[in-house]
Amino acid sequence: MQADYPRRRPDGSRRSEVLRRFFAGLTEYTFSTQLGVADPPLVDYLSEMLVHFVRTDAIYGVRTTTGQRLSQVADMLAEAQARQGAARRRLHRHIGDFTLFWTGLYPEIAERQRQGQKDSLLDYQDQGKRNYLIASRLPADKQSAPDEVLERLSERFELCVYGLGEVRKQWEEREGESDGPLLLG
Repeated sequence: MQADYPRRRPDGSRRSEVLRRFFAGLTEYTFSTQLGVADPPLVDYLSEMLVHFVRTDAIYGVRTTTGQRLSQVADMLAEAQARQGAARRRLHRHIGDFTLFWTGLYPEIAERQRQGQKDSLLDYQDQGKRNYLIASRLPADKQSAPDEVLERLSERFELCVYGLGEVRKQWEEREGESDGPLLLG
């Protein structure tokens, strides 16, 4: 898991730059124009999260020290307790991003993921808020997201969930206008 979302993929592909502009435009339009959220650092964070999570390996990028991939928030929480400093901060931030991504963009999948699993006892929105706040208070490295942005993500989690749902509606409308799917995962 990376400390912060890279601005460019290593291959510098045109596809990643197109996705970055697409998500930046949709996110800015949705949050600034539709919701009246005048918070460029927060909006930038959300659009970069979307670009980063286009890749499934980024969504499920948390691994134990033995290399086991973690897909349940309960397991990620346990792993966070075993980490120290900036590594712990990155993991709590990832939990916030993971829960925000699923509850905002794909709440139907988030609900299915939780059923019959360890996460069935967790409220993803509560966990997202809690983990962003924890991350904002842990030691940061020079590449970490700013404490203030993580704290605002915690405070405005429900608004961000709603806003990301609106972003999804916007891209689905635009996807219907093109010849192929926008996100190939």
